[in-house]
Amino acid sequence: MKKTISILAAVAIASGIAATSSCKKKSDDSMTPVATQTLYDSLGGTTMVADPSNSGQMIEQGRLGIRSVVDSTIFVIAADTALNKFFPVLLSEVTAGNLSGFAALSKNLTDFFCVATGAQNFTYAGMDMVKAHDPAQNPRMNGKAGTADFDQFVADLVVGAKKVGLSDQLIGQVGAVVNTTRTQVVQK
Repeated sequence: MKKTISILAAVAIASGIAATSSCKKKSDDSMTPVATQTLYDSLGGTTMVADPSNSGQMIEQGRLGIRSVVDSTIFVIAADTALNKFFPVLLSEVTAGNLSGFAALSKNLTDFFCVATGAQNFTYAGMDMVKAHDPAQNPRMNGKAGTADFDQFVADLVVGAKKVGLSDQLIGQVGAVVNTTRTQVVQK
């Protein structure tokens, strides 16, 4: 686990360096921003593809990729006894055949990651990360997460992302985005 966190930290640092060095010097000595590819672009971007979950509908390939990772990770977490204890409401709904909570969670997380990875065509309208992970403000949560819980979430995210074929490089970049929420999610 420490290795995963170290890799994520290295990716975050490398991303920061890349972001700050993305200017090109013009002949008149002024700096001009160079268009850089966002993580969303790397995940498929705005290319429209058929949505395998919604017959006859199209979806941005980047959003489809993110939704695939999100949904896969939700299923990994549901099977993980170290984390599923935080989601008894969701698990009882799904067990009873009610997928509305799952669909809402999937959409919110997909929107969040689309925006966080640079998508321009989506907005995140869900709770901020502090409220979403505080059971006093979000009755669907059961308990506050600690550092070990967050680390386990990152491990489950890696498993979920690998299940849908995300490359190690992209997993590291997505992990760096997730790690930016650590101080908001870890509340105990």
